Amino acid sequence: MRVLSTEDRRASEVLREVRGNRNVLGVVPADAVDARVRVLTVDGRHPLRDPERYPLRIRSVRPVPEVTTITAVGDIMLGRRVGDRHRATPGAPLAPLGKRLAGAEITVGNFESTLSAAGSPTQGGDSFAASPRVRPALRAAGFDLLSLANNHVGDYGDRALRQTLDRFDSARIETVGAGRTLDAARRPVIIERDSVRVGFLAVDSIGETPSATGTRAGTNRLNMPPRTGPLNRSQLRRIASDIRALDRRVDSVVVLTHWGTQYTHRPEPSQRTAARAFADAGADLVIGGHPHWVQGYEMAGSAVVVHSLGNFIFDMDFQTKTREGIFLEIVLWDGAVKAVEPVPYVIDGAFTPRLVRGDRGRGILNDVWRSSRGPFAQ
Repeated sequence: MRVLSTEDRRASEVLREVRGNRNVLGVVPADAVDARVRVLTVDGRHPLRDPERYPLRIRSVRPVPEVTTITAVGDIMLGRRVGDRHRATPGAPLAPLGKRLAGAEITVGNFESTLSAAGSPTQGGDSFAASPRVRPALRAAGFDLLSLANNHVGDYGDRALRQTLDRFDSARIETVGAGRTLDAARRPVIIERDSVRVGFLAVDSIGETPSATGTRAGTNRLNMPPRTGPLNRSQLRRIASDIRALDRRVDSVVVLTHWGTQYTHRPEPSQRTAARAFADAGADLVIGGHPHWVQGYEMAGSAVVVHSLGNFIFDMDFQTKTREGIFLEIVLWDGAVKAVEPVPYVIDGAFTPRLVRGDRGRGILNDVWRSSRGPFAQ
């Protein structure tokens, strides 16, 4: 391990060496780093989450930034066998990690089902409806916002979708990416914490759930491979326009996507095309789901893209990879993305995510880094 510091060279030069060689440790001012490097804790203190209490400090003329923490999880499916297993306490799978999730100032995820079965199942045995009684557990786990831009929120038809929207609204949990009309499905959600405004948009590229129109409930659709392609450039321009408008109102823009091919670590080329358009329009983070496996990180312009977080709660126990995932612990400084750190877990036999370390945790992260590009590639 080589140790480089700003005593000998510029911070940018140190960071370039760190990004290019995993055996280099850099000592630089914290405000010089970004999400392309991994920072180290000292005495359990995180230099970006807790800068005023970090043991290694130097004098600076810059004020301490406003720190905002976000946690983002993947696909949450509390219906089908998960609901059957936890019929008495349908939100139980959220409890073991609930305190950690709620510790973030903003907690978000993709809710992969309806909250109503008031209609005929549209996907047979793959139609997902969770009990409305999961809402207190979602709130207890800190969820401020849930993306409904996915291929299962419409599984029981129009009435159930509208009831789902109403039930989240009554629970005071924000939703994004689906609505009673296209205007509603396109509408962003802005969450403010200590003067920092974070804007969220969500898009669905998989199908099954109808795309919203001026008169029909559904999702904010971006047609693209493998399910709804080819890539619809008109929809992409519309979404990019929405991102530009949101970027003018907030300090940071997060786009939540439902895209890609299932059961692979490899993103579709169209995911990269869309992510670049989002970044060019002002997105700072693009966070994906649907493949049911983890997929890698990369940069699209100045935006960090994480193509798939994998399942968070699901009953897909037929593969090892479908039971593995990551959630993201994100740090903003005055709205700028400083860290996007993965936390690995495994879904147990009761369909409950459990943190893992050691070889199993490293194996999950290795799957992420092997499918990553640029500074994140292993």
